[in-house]
Amino acid sequence: MTTIEQLERDVWPEPHADDTFLVRRCTELRRKPLAEFTVEDLRIMLGQEIGVPTLLPIAVQVLLREPLAEGDYYPVDLLRNVLRLPDSAWSNLRPSESG
Repeated sequence: MTTIEQLERDVWPEPHADDTFLVRRCTELRRKPLAEFTVEDLRIMLGQEIGVPTLLPIAVQVLLREPLAEGDYYPVDLLRNVLRLPDSAWSNLRPSESG
């Protein structure tokens, strides 16, 4: 079960008790198997620009199936975060082998 931490070979330290919910959640998500990511997980991580090379292709596949995919906030919140990524995020996106 592959995680962002494994792919990036960068283990973040345990969050401190006074860290924000978002810091704690992003640290948890870096350790979560990619196969278990939800739309909300993708929305959070891409919104924070964490794990973009790994997560952007997954998010694009989700959006191709369901353009209005939503996390916990509102319809299209995943699309909104994907579209807000810097241009450099897209330069590394490889076309699908099957497409």
